[in-house]
Amino acid sequence: MKQFYGMSQNGSLEEAVRGLHNPQFIMLLSNDTQFEEHVAALEKRYPGVPSIGCIGMSYRTSVVEHGVGVIAFLDGVTAAANVLEQVSSMPVRYIRRLEQDMQKVGGSERDTICIDFCAGNDACVLTTINTVLRQRGISLVGGTGDQGKVSANGKIYQDAVAYALIKNQNGRVKAYKENIYHQMGNYRFIASNTDRANYILGSLNGQPAKQVYQNILHVTDQEILTRTFQNPFGKINGDDTCIISIKEVKGNALACFRQVNDSDVLILLELGDYKAITKETIQKICQDFPHRSAVFSVNCLFRYKLFSERGYMQAYLQDMASLGSHAGFVGYGEHYNNRFVNQSMTCVVFE
Repeated sequence: MKQFYGMSQNGSLEEAVRGLHNPQFIMLLSNDTQFEEHVAALEKRYPGVPSIGCIGMSYRTSVVEHGVGVIAFLDGVTAAANVLEQVSSMPVRYIRRLEQDMQKVGGSERDTICIDFCAGNDACVLTTINTVLRQRGISLVGGTGDQGKVSANGKIYQDAVAYALIKNQNGRVKAYKENIYHQMGNYRFIASNTDRANYILGSLNGQPAKQVYQNILHVTDQEILTRTFQNPFGKINGDDTCIISIKEVKGNALACFRQVNDSDVLILLELGDYKAITKETIQKICQDFPHRSAVFSVNCLFRYKLFSERGYMQAYLQDMASLGSHAGFVGYGEHYNNRFVNQSMTCVVFE
């Protein structure tokens, strides 16, 4: 299979799709003012081709912040795209769509991936989707778009998740997740006074969450929102750590980008040697896949901001380009199988 990437910094879809012929699956990354226009134009130009889209930034060797990016697969994939609606309340109501698409694509753990763009309630959505994917061991990579909108097959949806099942006809696929943080000290907290609906973390070990964070790191209220780039929280999930970013200060509580529940056990994380970790990820992918057709990745907005502030974003994309055909988008939360994570990179590699 082959991966196509086209973009326009000024939002010209015609420029972005120049050279794209006979795609078998398309992803659209647009801006908030042209999204509807781009969705309609893309469907008109490639009628009937499975597609999903959202509002967000795309990248290959540079980032498109306000224009449009198109990522397409061709020459060797089978794909089906669809949506689960009412994700804030009842995504399981539409699960039959995914089951039918699984039958249509007919993939397996070895050769098939699910890619999704979500409009919210990510943890619930991923749990719902995983009930179907796990029957065949199929992995998932995806993320959250902006403005609560997604598209599938030329139609725009709110309160929904757009997904695609992609089968590589000529080789394997595998999903990866990169974590550039590790545990700081021996801090261990029991969460309480949480508001699950609003992702509020009220207390840690019985003390106000904001006060605990400030006492450890010696930061002001204003500094908390940038310090989360270096010191987010982490939730232990088996042998893995799910990163929890701080969104804003709410009185003496902290609003997060990921749901925290009462009695969750949290740790404090600190930024590691991200350049070395990136090289380790690339080496691991090269070991697993000596021959790569494409790499599609999702990078967190906070990683993008961190790398940009430290002058590493361009070098990072150049490093990832060493894998071959690499493209992706900047999400507001990353998906890896049934996990909703923050400040991470997830990707799928096609043989």
